[in-house]
Order: sequence, then structure tokens, then C-alpha cells
Amino acid sequence: MSWLVTGGAGYIGAHIVRALAAAGLPPVVLDDLSSGHASFVPDGVPFIEGSILDEASVEETLRAHDVQGVIHVAGFKYAGVSVKRPLHTYAQNVEGTRVVLAAMESAGVANIVFSSSAAVFGTPDVALVTEDTAKAPASPYGESKLIGEWLLRDQGIATAESEHPLRHTSLRYFNVVGSGDPSVYDTSPHNLFPLVFEALIEGRTPRINGEDYATPDGTNVRDYVHVADIALAHVAAAQRLVTGKRIEAAYNLGSGDGLSVRQIMDAMASVTGIPFIPEGAPRRPGDPDRIVASGALAARDLDWKMRYSVDEMVRSGWEARQAAYA
Repeated sequence: MSWLVTGGAGYIGAHIVRALAAAGLPPVVLDDLSSGHASFVPDGVPFIEGSILDEASVEETLRAHDVQGVIHVAGFKYAGVSVKRPLHTYAQNVEGTRVVLAAMESAGVANIVFSSSAAVFGTPDVALVTEDTAKAPASPYGESKLIGEWLLRDQGIATAESEHPLRHTSLRYFNVVGSGDPSVYDTSPHNLFPLVFEALIEGRTPRINGEDYATPDGTNVRDYVHVADIALAHVAAAQRLVTGKRIEAAYNLGSGDGLSVRQIMDAMASVTGIPFIPEGAPRRPGDPDRIVASGALAARDLDWKMRYSVDEMVRSGWEARQAAYA
């Protein structure tokens, strides 16, 4: 039996595909390649180019590949852009999740790990975000992910007495960085690591948006978590679902202490060997001083841990970026 990874040709999804295979759980990929890359799918892994909005195609894939569970990563992931494209965001993230759940119900597939986001919390005024922190998403993207969690919850309740009651969990995380395979790298035009890498390659000076935050070095602090650790947590959640162990509705994959943008920049200069002093730029509206999540609950159930130092995160991402254009 296999596991379907929607969005499995993307940066995060492709790492999950590799982690599934390494754990002896055969993966299948469904991806429309709107932001993914066919080259990210390993040889020998079944790949269906298609949309999660096509219910018949999703159901056919579930049946044809004897799928026992879904890791639902596919979606529109750009929070800033979602403000300008709310209808597209809701179509991909809300309707897409509904379609996946409907296809699962029709095909008798009852396990799903949902790739959610820490964007469901918005800008919480707490030192450490936990699973119980109030949800107040500040963008259509964050709202769509929270609705996705509600869809899983409600479908779980609705199918509780059925032949195939839905077992589910949602994994929330902030900034995913690095690479666990030199053939897979972050191609997002909006994320910090690829933005800095491209600036250095093109001979431009990277910028810091805001240097007067109420943090030790004046730059904002976030969770930066390695993509390989994120992938392992998804696999651990999948394994917990199929073995019938108790599982929480949601887990925060947080670092517990966070890193500042200046710490990231210092590591970038050190690891790449390209010395630079980042340019100061105005704050981005709505950017809070610090958002860091606890990963204690995930550590208890999903063997969640930070296995990489900041230098190792940067080095793995930089090496993968360079390998892509070697």
C-alpha cells in the first residue's frame, strides 16, 4: 500500500516523498506543476500530473495505487500574494482540500496528514506559541489553512461511525529552509533563503526589512526549521495514523527559541564565503517582533527535533542551489 503526496513535486513535498521511501512507505505524487518541478520527483516514484481540484482524477489515483493515506501538501503558499489573490487562494487551499477529502471518502481512504501553517496564528502577542494559542490569521492564506483544519475536523466527526472513519492531523510550521538532497532546493520567489542566495549570486547586497524591532539585535525573530526535519515529522505522523496510535488534531513544528534575520545573514556570509553587510530597509507592514513556536507536543509524539544548526541549514540550501546551476 502507498501514500499519496499532493504537491509532491514541490520543495517540501519532494522531501516528504524521499522520507516516505526511506521509511518503507511507497510514495505516489500528484502535482499540477504550478510551482513544483517534475525533476524533483525521484525515478521510480509514480507521478501523476494533475490538479487536486479534479475530484475524479484524485479518486482514480487513490484507487489505482492502493493508497492507504494522503499527505496533503499541495496548495497556494504565498501569504503576501494571497491578499491580492484571495479567490485563487481559497480555490486552491479550501476547495482543493474539500475535493481531496471527498475523493478519499469515495475511495475508502481514511488517513490524512495536512500540511498546515503557523499563519493560522496571525501575529500572536505571546512569547511562545503553543497549539492552544488563539487563532487569528492575518491573510487569506492563513485563513485558508485554518479552514482546511476545520474541514478535517468536521469530516472526522461526520465519518466517526462509518466504515472508514477519518484519522487526521495537521502540522503547522513557519519558515522551512535548507535541503536534504542536492537535487531539491527552494525555488520560491518570496522566501528569505532563496532571496539572499539569488542576491549573492547576482552580486547584489541582501536587505533586512526593519532593524529596530524589540529583539536583542533589532531584527525580527522567527522559527527556521530544516526541510528534512519537516519531512520526517510528516512521515512520523503518517506512521502514527496507520498504527492506530492516539494522535493530536494539530502539532506545531517549532524551534522553541527561533533565529533572528541578522543571525541568518551572518551565517549566510560565513557559509558562502561572500562577505557582506546587509542593507537596511523599512519594516514590512504587520511584521511582529518575534513569533516562535514550541515543538514540545510534536517532540512527544512525532520525534520532532531540530537536527541542524543554522550554519548547516544555510550550507545545505546553498549547496543545493549551486548544484542546480552547476
